Parts: sequence; C-alpha cells; structure tokens
Amino acid sequence: MKRISSSLRKNWEQKLESLGFGYHSLEGLYWDESHYYEFSPDEIHRIEKATAELWQMCLEAVDYSIENNLWDRFSIPEYFRDYIVTSWEEDHPSVYGRFDFGFDGENLKLLEFNADTPTSLYEASVIQWYWLQEMFPDKDQFNSIHEKLVDYWTYLRKYMDPNHIYFASLTNMEDVTNIEYIRDCATQAGFDTEFIPVQDIGWAEEIEEFISGDQSVMEYIFKLYPYEWILEDGFAEKLVKNGFRSQWIEPAWKILLSSKAILPILWEMYPGHPYLLEAYFEPKHLKDFAKKPVYSREGANVALHRNNIPIEANKGDYGKEGFIYQQLFDLPDFNGNHPVIGSWVIGQEPAGIGIRESIHLITNNESRFVPHLISG
Repeated sequence: MKRISSSLRKNWEQKLESLGFGYHSLEGLYWDESHYYEFSPDEIHRIEKATAELWQMCLEAVDYSIENNLWDRFSIPEYFRDYIVTSWEEDHPSVYGRFDFGFDGENLKLLEFNADTPTSLYEASVIQWYWLQEMFPDKDQFNSIHEKLVDYWTYLRKYMDPNHIYFASLTNMEDVTNIEYIRDCATQAGFDTEFIPVQDIGWAEEIEEFISGDQSVMEYIFKLYPYEWILEDGFAEKLVKNGFRSQWIEPAWKILLSSKAILPILWEMYPGHPYLLEAYFEPKHLKDFAKKPVYSREGANVALHRNNIPIEANKGDYGKEGFIYQQLFDLPDFNGNHPVIGSWVIGQEPAGIGIRESIHLITNNESRFVPHLISG
C-alpha cells in the first residue's frame, strides 16, 4: 500500500456536488483527492479474502452468542432478546456492512465491524469511482459496491411482497445522501420506494402497527438508525409488540455484530486468528490497548493506551454499557497520516473498499476520505 500525491481536478467541488455529494467539506475537508492510495493486486486479494472469511466468522459468532446467552455482554434487555432470536432464526435479510481494517503492509487486522448503520457508502461506491474514471481511466479499483447492491436488492425482490419499502433516516445531509443512494439501488432493482424521516414514523397503538404520514401500514422499513438508539428511545418495545408485521432492515440480529462486544467474543471463538487482535472484557495482560465502549459512533469515548499510559482519547456520551479492551494496532504512518481501510460486504460477498485517513490514531468524524486504485 502506497500513499501518492495527486493533483486536484479542476472544479472538483462542483463535480462532487453535481453527483449529489454535498458534504465533501462541511466540517473541514472530508473528501481529499490531494493524495490517493495504491494497492497491488495481491494486497486487494488479501483484503477481499479476509472480508469473506470474517463475514462467515461473524455469522458463527451470532449463533454462538445466542446459544450461550451472552445477552448481558451486549446490554440487551430481556424483552428484546426473543425478537433478535426470531430475526436470526427466520433469516431476516442483511444488506450490507463495513469491516474496518488496520493494514501495515504485512498485518491485516480487524479493528471493528460497522454492521448496522455503516456510512461512507456513497463516496466508496460512486464518488471515488468517478474520480478514477477521470484521473486514471486505465487503472482499476476494488469497487463493485454499486453492482452488488443492485443485484442483492434484485435477489430480495423474490422474497418481499409487496414490493414497497420505506427508507428512513435522520435528516442531516450525510445520512440522507447515504440512504437515498441505497434507495436508488433498490429502485433500480424494481422496488417501489419512499423516503421518510425517522421522526415521522408513526405508531398506531390500537392496532400496534407502524404507519407513515398518510396512515399507511409500513410493511418494510430500511433504517439508517442504530438499534442501540432504538433501545434507548423506547421504540424497541413497539417492535416487539408489532411482531414483525413490519420487517426492519437491517435486521435486529445485526445489533450483535455492530457492538464492540463481538470483538472479545470473536477472540474467544478464534484465539490467535491472523485477522483478529486480542480482545477481552477486561484489560487482562494487555499493556498496549484500545479501550472501546460496547456501543459508540465515530470513535467517541475510545481511548488508546501504550504501556498502560493514555496516549489519545476522544470524548463522547457513550460507555454506560461498559467497555472492551483490544490489543493496540500500530496504524501505518504516512507523513503523519494514518489510514483505516473500510471493506464492504454486500449481501454475502466482499464488494470494495474506502479509505478514511486521519492525523489522529482514532478515526473520528473529522477523518478524511481518500480514493484508491489498483496498480500492477
């Protein structure tokens, strides 16, 4: 993996905005095409292989967590457990997820799995692809995200009747852009689709149904809103009452994989596995470690320790569900920039990568998105 300087395209801001990518510079530079990352075909093959293998390991970990009643590890309340189990046993469909990897050229390690509400999808799928076509049209990119999304929605059409899906998110620009992109892929696959702000989803208590603004019963709802927030705001009790007459995508079992608690469970199941970092629910013998909340977003409340001394920490409102402790991975240092690879799984398959880069060791909402290509 190499980090290479690149010239900015003329009118690059307008080009991004013409694609509907309006948050390229909202809180400082987010989309950064002053550099790109170059991978060899062998490196891409390694990332693809690791993504496929970890996805299967994660599915095993869901089974293991349910069979061994590890609910307390995830802070899942009792009333919601059977709901998760049913969504798993009935194989409610999962569309996507993003593994975050540290890669130093030799070691490829899982940092965490954004399994429930991953973002940076649109820039990974569409924006960096247009950048490649303009700047390096003779090169390739590990990116079949768009094709696989359309294909997977097409596959799901066989099992979803009626074919109307609501797509729900908060109304900030990033969330709306990402969910409108996923919605567009579902529309291309033949679904009848409709956007609805999360806060506009209604609940008809007398019939225990979720309803839209025109009082229609909502049978399929794709949400870009995490399950831990659904538990927090009391909405999960309504999901249980409703009993799956409304089917939510991503399914409830994905909360187990989106929690950092899955990391020590994976290590318990696969000790010494080459793609995993040591992880526990207590610090144990670790001296160089990342302390991560069981639930958190954008690196909030994550603290890094070296020789048991804090070296970097982020503030936030997470942590009441507890923490896990993961062996510290030394991210590569490119002149003070530290990349993390986000590797997408769509349906059941690896589909492409996006790179987030930061001057900090903890990836947060200020980390930049940098495009990539394959050379050789």
